[in-house]
Amino acid sequence: MYIVYILKSLKDNNFYIGCTSNLNKRVSEHNSGKVQSTKHRKPLNLIFKEEYSEKHQAFSKERYYKTAKGKKELMKKINQCGVV
Repeated sequence: MYIVYILKSLKDNNFYIGCTSNLNKRVSEHNSGKVQSTKHRKPLNLIFKEEYSEKHQAFSKERYYKTAKGKKELMKKINQCGVV
């Protein structure tokens, strides 16, 4: 199982999009400062996740969400969930 996840920084309100096979470990790494791209933006909250059975599907979706079109779709999904 692979998970595309979205973290929101409580420091700057920006989002981080990532992909992992171990979500709890990865979120912990982000919040402990072990991830270079988020270590100055912690604390981070998990606000959205999608699970995929295939690794290539998950990483493909992660790349798509990082595009302008993908970000619009993602924000729509997040807003429908009432998270942001």
